[in-house]
Formats: sequence, C-alpha cells, structure tokens
Amino acid sequence: MREYLVTTLLAAALCYLITPFVKKLAERSGAVAQIRSRDVHTTPTARWGGLAMWIAMAITFVIVNHLSLVGEAFGHELQGIFLASTFVIVLGMADDRFQLDALTKLAGQALAAGILLLYGIQILWLPINGVLTLPSSIGQFLTVLIVLVTINAVNFIDGLDGLAAGIVAISGASFFAFAYLLAVVYGFSRAGSPSLVTAVIIGVCIGFLPHNSHPARIFMGDSGSMFLGLLLAAASITLTGQVDANAITAEGNGPALLPLLLPFAVLAIPLVDLVLAVLRRSFAGRSPFAPDKEHLHHRLLSAGHSHERTALIMYSWTGTIAIPVTVAAFTPLWIAGLVAFSLAVFSFLLTRSTKKIS
Repeated sequence: MREYLVTTLLAAALCYLITPFVKKLAERSGAVAQIRSRDVHTTPTARWGGLAMWIAMAITFVIVNHLSLVGEAFGHELQGIFLASTFVIVLGMADDRFQLDALTKLAGQALAAGILLLYGIQILWLPINGVLTLPSSIGQFLTVLIVLVTINAVNFIDGLDGLAAGIVAISGASFFAFAYLLAVVYGFSRAGSPSLVTAVIIGVCIGFLPHNSHPARIFMGDSGSMFLGLLLAAASITLTGQVDANAITAEGNGPALLPLLLPFAVLAIPLVDLVLAVLRRSFAGRSPFAPDKEHLHHRLLSAGHSHERTALIMYSWTGTIAIPVTVAAFTPLWIAGLVAFSLAVFSFLLTRSTKKIS
C-alpha cells in the first residue's frame, strides 16, 4: 500500500505544481473558455487542465517504474493505456482550442478505444451465471461502447467548478480499493494495471482540484474529461472483463456480480446525467450532443444551492452508491447495507439544506 500511496501523492504534487504553467500556456495559445449562456462561470477561464494531468501521469510513471510492487504493473497493457490516453489528450486539446464537432470527437474517442484493443485491452467475459465467455467481435464492440460512454459521461458532468475532478477522484478511490485487494492481497496479476491507473487518477484529481475549485482558475476542458474518462474506462475493462469472476468468488472475495456492478456504481451519477441529457434532448427533437442548462448540477443551483454545496452534494451522491458496493468486497453485506444507509441519510440532509457554505 505504501508504494501506491507514494504514487498517488507524487501524481498529486506534480499536477498541482504543473497546472499553473499549463494555465499560462493555454492563455497564450487561446485555449480559453469564453462566457456562454449555458455556462456558470463569469470570467473567461483557461482550459487544457487535462494536459497538466497527463504530464503529471507521465512523470509519475517514469519515477515509480522502479518501485518493487508498483513496477510489476508496468507492461503491455499499461503501455496501451498510456498511448490511448495520449491520443485523447491531443484530441481534447484540439477541441478546447478549436471547438471540434461532435462526430469528429466521437470518431477520435473510438480510435482511442481501438488503441486499447490493439494492446489486448478488451472485454473477454462477463460474470453472468458464472462466467460468460464472449465472442471476440462482441467483446471488442462492448469495449468501444464502454470507452465512448465513460468518456462522454465524465464530459457531461464537467460543468461546474471542481465537480468532475471530485467525482472522478471518488470513483477512482472505489476502483482502487477493489483492484488493490485483487492485485496485492489475492495475487490476481491482471488487477495490477487498474490499481496503478486508479492510484494515478486519484492523485491528478487531488492535485488539480485546488486550481479548479470555485472560483476556478483553470478548467480541465475536454482534454481533461476525455483523459479521465479514458483512464476510468480502461481500468474498468481490465478489472471487470479480464479478471475471472469465478476465481474472485472462490477466494471468498465478495459477490460474483461485484466486478460487473462496480463500474456502474462508481460512475452512476455521470451515467445518470448522460442518459437524462440524451433522453431530454432527443424528446425535444434536438441532437443528443446539443448543449443545454438542465444538467443535475444546473438543477441544484436553481434550487438555491451554492457552487460549493452543489459539488459537495454530487460528491455525496457518488459516494452513497460507489462506497457501499466497494465495501461489499471487504465485509459482509449487512455492513455494506449499513454504510449505504448512513451515506444516504447524509446525502438527503445535505440536499435538503440550502444554507450557503462560506
């Protein structure tokens, strides 16, 4: 655990230190978010926060590669994840600067998923009725679909200062807890890469948040949301579709369906926001990618919550769903249920109050 903690802290420190330099670069390059009707920020703000995250990740990988435990995660899969994340960073930076159309971004995201496939990162089976082995074509299709949905779910939730970074940090922590249990405690080698990737995700989000919290000095932009979404998707695919659920159950490590439930649990709030947005826009006769001001965070703001409390409420919603599912891997189900109930009560009380946070 110490090496993973070092990895997270190193990624956090690097992202925190690098972000101000990236902010200046974005401003000089014209990658700045101007004021639009659907936005909640009131001053033009630099984008390209994802570039700071990527640089922090790259340097972290170079440094921790030589650690004894973390170093075991370096291999063919991690190389594919790094190359795919690099591709989406370039794509996102181009979008932050030149505002690419939705189809171009979608095609680029699919190409990033293709890079993962080239490096053998794909859904091989699903833990349904034991283990359901998937035909290669179906596994590849599901892999691309998961990448596209996860990237766009994170992108849709990135509409408020500190919101996406905080939610992804909580999601990454839940993923890490389960992946670490499999990789280190139970010795599942394929869980090593998601353990390292999620440790880095937590770190870069923590390091970025001080610059991105309200009022934000820099936005992660599409470069950041696509980067984080790609990393979460890759960790999910490696953890869920390539680790034998029967072997997990044989070790007494949680319910057999836990690997399948975990990705949906940790990304529940972004996924709900994505689905609602697609349905809302489709029923209104608009493109599913047409922007609006009716996301979950917009509704909370309209209800009288401050920026800070709105972000905190959505953090609590994420934790209420993700944490109990992860706890189920470590403890009896009744304990996970008690945790879920406690978090649900906290979220309810927090949502009911509209008192401003000073």
